[in-house]
Amino acid sequence: MAKAATGKNLVIVESPAKAKTINKYLGNNFKVIASMGHVRDLPNNDMAVDIENNFSPTYETIPTRKKILSELKKLAKEAPMVYLASDLDREGEAIAWHLSEALGIKSDRFCRVVFNAITKSAIEQAFANPHSLDMDKVNAQQARRILDRIVGYQISPLLWKKVARGLSAGRVQSVAVKLVVQREKEIKAFVPEEYWKIDGIFCNKNTPNLPEKYKEFVNANTENDKGPTIKQRGEWLYDHSCLETHLVSVGGNPFKAGNQAEADKVYNAITNNEFSVCSIDTRSSNSRPQAPFITSTLQQQSANKLGYSAKNTMRLAQELYEGIDISGLGSIGLITYMRTDSTNISNEALGMVRDFISSNYGEKYLPAKANYYGSSNKAAQEAHEAIRPTDVSITPENVKNDLTPQQYKLYDLIWKRFVSCQMTPAIWDVTTVNIETKGQIDGQEQSVLFRANGRKLVFDGFMLVSGITVSGSDQILPDLSVGGKVWPVTIDHTQHFTSPPARYTEASLIKMLEAEGIGRPSTYASIISTIQDRGYVEQLDKKFFATDLGIVVTEKLNEHFTQIMDVAFTRFMEGQLDKIEEQHLDWVNVLREFYGPFKENLDRAHEEMVHARAETQPSDYMCPECGKPMVYRFGKNGRFLSCGDYPTCKYAAPCDRDGKIAQPEETQHSCPNCGKSMILRKARFGTFLGCSGYPECKTTQKVDKDGNVQPPKAPARPSGIKCHKCKDGELVIRDSKRGEFMGCNKFPKCRSIISIKMLDELTALQAEGKWPPATLEEADVILGRKTKKTATDEQDSEDTKTTKKNVAKKTVKKVAKKVAKKTTKKKTADDEAEVTVDDVDVPF
Repeated sequence: MAKAATGKNLVIVESPAKAKTINKYLGNNFKVIASMGHVRDLPNNDMAVDIENNFSPTYETIPTRKKILSELKKLAKEAPMVYLASDLDREGEAIAWHLSEALGIKSDRFCRVVFNAITKSAIEQAFANPHSLDMDKVNAQQARRILDRIVGYQISPLLWKKVARGLSAGRVQSVAVKLVVQREKEIKAFVPEEYWKIDGIFCNKNTPNLPEKYKEFVNANTENDKGPTIKQRGEWLYDHSCLETHLVSVGGNPFKAGNQAEADKVYNAITNNEFSVCSIDTRSSNSRPQAPFITSTLQQQSANKLGYSAKNTMRLAQELYEGIDISGLGSIGLITYMRTDSTNISNEALGMVRDFISSNYGEKYLPAKANYYGSSNKAAQEAHEAIRPTDVSITPENVKNDLTPQQYKLYDLIWKRFVSCQMTPAIWDVTTVNIETKGQIDGQEQSVLFRANGRKLVFDGFMLVSGITVSGSDQILPDLSVGGKVWPVTIDHTQHFTSPPARYTEASLIKMLEAEGIGRPSTYASIISTIQDRGYVEQLDKKFFATDLGIVVTEKLNEHFTQIMDVAFTRFMEGQLDKIEEQHLDWVNVLREFYGPFKENLDRAHEEMVHARAETQPSDYMCPECGKPMVYRFGKNGRFLSCGDYPTCKYAAPCDRDGKIAQPEETQHSCPNCGKSMILRKARFGTFLGCSGYPECKTTQKVDKDGNVQPPKAPARPSGIKCHKCKDGELVIRDSKRGEFMGCNKFPKCRSIISIKMLDELTALQAEGKWPPATLEEADVILGRKTKKTATDEQDSEDTKTTKKNVAKKTVKKVAKKVAKKTTKKKTADDEAEVTVDDVDVPF
């Protein structure tokens, strides 16, 4: 008979902050421990998906989780019951399942608890209603993980072979890059069209010298050649009883002028004319409050209003959700779960916020019934809630001193959005004024109509809380009467050009991803972060630009993986994953239906895809050395200009984003070796300073993001310890990004590396004559590294046997790859291009 468990009930959550907050709501019979997220995953060095065996995955313990998993196993063995309390989404369900598998606990000794907020009532309700694992959610997460693993691990090697080493592809990230690349191409292909506008400012009374006063105002308030701000302009117009208008129609037809001659024809016909008000229309208009936040709208508003990246927004929201130490209250979860696509609000929360509005702002700000908001996303899970404060009485000002400035701003944004979403609409008086004159145009007298729109706030409603204020563009019109005369202050006709599509910002890209059904709200932050980390997209002035690398990779994938790169297909696959969770769809069949066509395209791409470095595009430049046309090529540092007669002529030059020859950017720094000026150069891993005397002088200097010269690395320091590997060298202390380490001074001939933590011990051993040892095996024992004998002794365990089989399998794969590589080496023009194009010398 098994021994009865005598320990405390074990509760497993993801993070220490979450554990701390939950711990105070549970009694002494519970012990809350954080798993630190996932404890198992697919390994990084192998695809670990058996495609032939129903896409069976091979999970392994994450190395950094071995210690915590060992502790959890011990606690789980002693606990009467184990509660898996990870997040309520698919990822959280998968974490719970992996924990149950890794801990090896029977189904009758563990249960699942979920909660939308970390509050006393939510925790008590969750633990009063535990349930079993939702395997449909787990399978949906597994299917996504395996799907992404297949795409990433099978297309990425193709990109290494055909574009450049170290690249990656992703089922969702590649489509996100495609959106940015498409926008880049639209901007470059855009041809602006000319058009003209005629605007007029009128006054309701004939004020002497008002036109001159307006000119003085404009000239006196010019900053950075931009003129007065909208607010300054609006205040001046209001103070002088003026209104701003736009010419809207001529002879009853909409006014359109595609060139100056057409604009002059109308402008000249109305100069020095008399003007009168022909109509005034005033109506009441309501502005409804916006829906409470979901993940995507929180990320968008946080980017627009606070300037936070999606990644930073989610980090801050996670902190607010898991718990903040509040003075006098302890650790409190301030907001509900932040990964949601539902605008639903629980009845309990609605009652709470309506009571708060009534008590603090009065009945006129409280609608008769609660405001409900539908979701634009059909896949939204209405069982989930919108992002809201867990307790609306905890106002941002109450906890400002307990939050970091960034946490406070985000909580303030969430709190105001939630409270205002349950308030009455704002009421406006919207007025449209038409001003008319007549003029001789095309040989006949025609009516010319100017129009002004104004808006005045009558009742602020939800705006009292939301933070939305009256805009400077909301013109307040002066007193006017139908038939009354108005006097022109100024009438201008100005040239304009149509604008290209706007570049994506984080907010607009998230909005597009959501609209197209690419990814899910919980993945937007990682998508945007990944495409920048991979070098496919870069952000300048908060706008996204596709890099040369991003364009090349997108074009290659678009040509050979039409389905993978199709936005509609990506949306379809997201729908299939939802059906696995919600409609019990067989996840293996979903993967099987995907993989067949994908494998065919993959095999064909390996044969037919041309290496990026073997392709050229014509340019408008001629080679300054031989006079032949130059072409664009793609190299390890991106696109550059090369002589079309390469390799006979090896002239090359860098080019900028627009394909123009990039001129060297001289700096104020001088070369420390020859005294010549240093120029700013770009390389694959960033910018640096290089001597303008290159190639005679090859001095380089590191610079930071602001262009300031970084001090050189400190020289290696001797340790006095002999190298055990080569016996001739001595270990020296070097600096790296990860801190100090010891390496042989005979590098690169000898690549021996030892942890700096061994310095004192090795110094003592050498003084005793025990270092360096006679053999490398003895050195491994001293350094704590496993010897062959140690590895052999551990073969009895099942884990080691499994590992050995995996290693053998990997070895076979590696041998096969080497054989294939030797067989095909220098077989195609692609491979030759990969070698020869790198020989082109780009001078800066």
